[in-house]
Amino acid sequence: MTASPLRRLCERLSTPLPRPRAISTLCAVALVVVLLACRIASADGLPHAAPESVVSMGMTVSDMDRALAFYTEVLAFENVSDTEVAGDAWERLQGVFGLRMRICTLRLGAETIELTQYLAPEGRPIPSDWRSNDRWFQHIAIIVSDMEKAYAHLRAHNVRHASTGPQRLPDWNLSAGGIEAFYFKDPDGHVLEILDFPPGKGAAKWHANSDRLFLGIDHTAIVVADTDASLRFYRDALGMEIAGTSENYGTEQEHLNNVFGARLRITSLRLHDEHAGPAIELLEYLAPRDGRPAPADTRANDLWHWQVNILAPEAEAMLPGLRAAGSSLVSPGLVELPDEGGGRNRGVMLRDPDGHAIRLFAPSSRMAANRP
Repeated sequence: MTASPLRRLCERLSTPLPRPRAISTLCAVALVVVLLACRIASADGLPHAAPESVVSMGMTVSDMDRALAFYTEVLAFENVSDTEVAGDAWERLQGVFGLRMRICTLRLGAETIELTQYLAPEGRPIPSDWRSNDRWFQHIAIIVSDMEKAYAHLRAHNVRHASTGPQRLPDWNLSAGGIEAFYFKDPDGHVLEILDFPPGKGAAKWHANSDRLFLGIDHTAIVVADTDASLRFYRDALGMEIAGTSENYGTEQEHLNNVFGARLRITSLRLHDEHAGPAIELLEYLAPRDGRPAPADTRANDLWHWQVNILAPEAEAMLPGLRAAGSSLVSPGLVELPDEGGGRNRGVMLRDPDGHAIRLFAPSSRMAANRP
């Protein structure tokens, strides 16, 4: 007769096989230990479950028609929705009283961005003296199939430079060597990046044959004061995973960021895998260390405001851990919203330790109960 798995385990450990009643007792004790461990993990700020996906990156614009012309005509985004919202729920979600917003969702490849114009009240423009190492800095990285053609295309449309020109990162940098990148600005002054990955770097989908010049969004990059503190928020509390790290410096990096003496610690974070949406890239300036913190009175209608929209069915349970990891709430808590479709009709906005905005969306309890 074949020995049971339990008997084989006990024999391996040279332990007598427990009696049936003892087995039941052991199972009960084990269950209590597991439940206690789960409660301890929650108390330590770990999420009950990781979010499902990074849905989109959002930014505030001053003139929606002008922004749409730029993103659709210059960068080949497709406008997939255009709506206007107002009311108490949106005010509490965004932390802006008396708002009326026009929101457009644009798609490039498999990724989307969300443009929001505050028809009321209008916010403040991006400061003219901003720098890439200031800690309110954020951008999205758009992948291109040919850097030379993409740069020529942008020049033909008179885009404003943020870099001096496209930069090829040096081969001595094993993580980033061969990547070509260029920073430029949209009509409101938001910094955007185009990236061209060499063979062997970047997700496989960026190397598939395509006749398109602009392919999709790989990540959003945010400047942080302390990578370890940010990891406690994004990795330990939010549930993202480190996908790659590098330390970048030299004349190419300086001219890409337009910051003299730039030396960056870069950490890329993803949810599960590349199919769970774009990555979030942490940029810590090891030098220079004079980047300014985000204005304490930043609001979502200010034009330097960005937000990362994340689908997180367990959003409410995650909030205590996120707050313990250094975030602050913008919304008073999870806000019931008019159904947007896609099961995202509850939301909460919070800010990470450096003030970057994250919006978590979740189904209502009724919808969650009906999930397969």
